[in-house]
Amino acid sequence: MLKIIFFGDITGEPGRKAIKQNLPALIKSEQPDLVLANVENLAHGKGVTVKTLEELINAGVGGFTGGNHVFSKREFSDAALIKYADRVARPANIPPTYAGSSAVKLKTAKGVVLLGNFLGQVFMEKQFHEPIGSPFAAVEDWLAQNQSPEVVATLIDFHAEATSEKVAMGYFLSGKVSALVGTHTHIPTADAKILPEGTAYITDVGMCGAAGSILGVKKELSLERFLTQAHVAFDIPEDASRAELSYVIIMVDELTGKSTEIKAIHEIVKLK
Repeated sequence: MLKIIFFGDITGEPGRKAIKQNLPALIKSEQPDLVLANVENLAHGKGVTVKTLEELINAGVGGFTGGNHVFSKREFSDAALIKYADRVARPANIPPTYAGSSAVKLKTAKGVVLLGNFLGQVFMEKQFHEPIGSPFAAVEDWLAQNQSPEVVATLIDFHAEATSEKVAMGYFLSGKVSALVGTHTHIPTADAKILPEGTAYITDVGMCGAAGSILGVKKELSLERFLTQAHVAFDIPEDASRAELSYVIIMVDELTGKSTEIKAIHEIVKLK
């Protein structure tokens, strides 16, 4: 069996610390074949940089997915996505003018894992500030172009706001991919399951970020925006002493590409 660990949205320094402090022991105990993570919020809550990606690579993460904020630090994000084009899958249903790879093939001891990333359309257009193509139409073309004999498992990160759109995508891809994991809302859902045709599914994995925050943001700032209706710049509580750590462990039969198990974990961990 092929074992994959996937971490939900890693948000700022607290999220990176949580991974760096806890992943080595998790790798030792679980002995995964591949560790993956969503990193659209990696660098101080928005975007990625070469430095922050390399922190996670050194910690043992082998592949990454993005989302609507992955290009927020455009110059730095472009540099990271170009340098690590063989590790980072950026959303496939956005204009091709954006840097990075829309499909990544990662080698493991048990075969190649195909990694993809798609954005939802519902409630997401204004957040991305660019036209978002239909993920349903795009994913069929993407699968036709990227699946090949050496691929033993296919995992897609569906970065979307609406739970209905995520559930619909799960059933749309049931039997076509090994796993569909949802990200973006930062709240772990209690619906991890294997769909009837062998696809592991969860609506949202959750986040890895500061505990006692509002989706990884300083709660005072988020509350001020809600209470005053004024634009308030968000910031990450970099001095957090605890973090949420959210991930799933997926078991895939590499002979069939079907998943046999998905387990969701959500923990509060101390930060050093």
